[in-house]
Amino acid sequence: MNEDNRYFYEPSKGHGLPHDPLNAIIGPRPIGWISSRNTQGQRNLAPYSFFNCFNYRPPIIGFTSIGWKDSVANIAETKEFIWNLATRELAEKMNQSSVALPNEVDEFEFAGLTPIEGNVVAADRVAESPVNFECKLTQLIQLQDTNGEKLDTWLVLGEVVAVHIAKHLISADGVYQTALAEPILRAGGPTAYYSITEENRFDLQRPKAP
Repeated sequence: MNEDNRYFYEPSKGHGLPHDPLNAIIGPRPIGWISSRNTQGQRNLAPYSFFNCFNYRPPIIGFTSIGWKDSVANIAETKEFIWNLATRELAEKMNQSSVALPNEVDEFEFAGLTPIEGNVVAADRVAESPVNFECKLTQLIQLQDTNGEKLDTWLVLGEVVAVHIAKHLISADGVYQTALAEPILRAGGPTAYYSITEENRFDLQRPKAP
């Protein structure tokens, strides 16, 4: 391997590029479109680009917030939240919900979305979203660097305690059709997103040990 063909940098010293490549390399990434309430019942809705699923049984999902934002504050208080699938049809409204608004402003109303109360948790689903996970907080972790210095970055992990799926996304043989939902994914740079289509699918069988 010719190392002269490799761009090398140490993040602590800067990347030297117009845009940080980290988000583009680790991507595209699922969007954590998180709805929550505070203890007074005020709704909040916000997208997070650091999001994923971390466990099967029980199902645990998580997102990271850079800064102690309303979502984290609400979840720390109530121990509950809902994840909503962001789709191509909802992309613009999802983006609207990312605006930094005063605490008393309802992002559902601002983005023109319909709230529906959760069945199990005291938070609101995005009615227009075809998939929603109702979650209860399992861990709230403040991240730290290699020196042990605490960062103003918070990892929120929650157990999925209830799932809502639009029935048209489940085939006759009971398989969820990922591409049919047209989920959108966050990429690098300030504006880049990608969508999933069936044309981009390929299948691999997990190999058996020799």
